[in-house]
Amino acid sequence: MNVHTVDDTAGYRGPVACAAAGISYRQLDYWARTGLVVPSVRAAEGSGSQRLYSFKDIVVLKVVKRLLDAGVSLQNIRKAIAVLREHGTADLSGITLISDGTTVYECRSAEEVVDLLRGGQGVFGIALAGAVADIEGSVTVLPTPADPAAAPRDELAERRARRAAG
Repeated sequence: MNVHTVDDTAGYRGPVACAAAGISYRQLDYWARTGLVVPSVRAAEGSGSQRLYSFKDIVVLKVVKRLLDAGVSLQNIRKAIAVLREHGTADLSGITLISDGTTVYECRSAEEVVDLLRGGQGVFGIALAGAVADIEGSVTVLPTPADPAAAPRDELAERRARRAAG
């Protein structure tokens, strides 16, 4: 099992989150405005402010897209999101979500997956380890601000700071 190395406190702007999760900016904006997947680092607060998504948020975005593509109901997607939010980012790699199109099941071992399939449940599965690895390859690791009380920095602010430093 892979343990991710991405900083949980880093913030990623919408375009980076979209590219990593494989969704359009329109979907991201709609999901944030409707409360389906909201950014945990910083929400948009008025004109000109930027939402910042954590690594875990991006994993959730990718899972939501896969569940929607598979025809899972919005009600069950919300349940799956709640399950994912209960776990730390490192824990997500050990979870496989199995769905029969109506219910989403959380499995932590191959035996649990096999038991579900034997019982007739399961039409498709999402191994979160694969989603986590895909996203790790899509985003850069950003340093944590030295002052935890400081406003979160995003990838654009980091690039500007590096350019200004020389």
